[in-house]
Amino acid sequence: MSTNPDLAPDLTAADYPLSVHRPELLHTPTGKTLDDLTMAAVVSGDITSEDLRISPETLALQGQLAAAAGRRQLAENFQRASEMTTIPDAEVLEMYNSLRPNASTAAQLEEIASKLENTYSATTCAALVREAAQVYAARNLLAEEA
Repeated sequence: MSTNPDLAPDLTAADYPLSVHRPELLHTPTGKTLDDLTMAAVVSGDITSEDLRISPETLALQGQLAAAAGRRQLAENFQRASEMTTIPDAEVLEMYNSLRPNASTAAQLEEIASKLENTYSATTCAALVREAAQVYAARNLLAEEA
């Protein structure tokens, strides 16, 4: 897993949950801290829907916790989720549908992987799409070339 080592170099499984043990590491996508998220701030309009979304950094931190606990696959899932926060929802759904068996050709899946890498810097997601393309090819689950 390739998380940013500067996020919390000393993070261990004992830091879970972060909201209790390391709340200073958690911020909204707009930079607010957990202490900033109060009912008074909501009522006054200081909290927007963007403040209630998870940040890519928080997802990466959760991935570090999972890796520290020896849960490699969960850590990779958090890394992919962190990368996906920059991808518009409509594109995520389109990519999801393209990853269904027999929905895409190998070339179409490679196009998705390249877009993930080049447009969104989502290298972990791109690797997953390429792996799916290989598995689909081996199991004859790719769409026919038109």
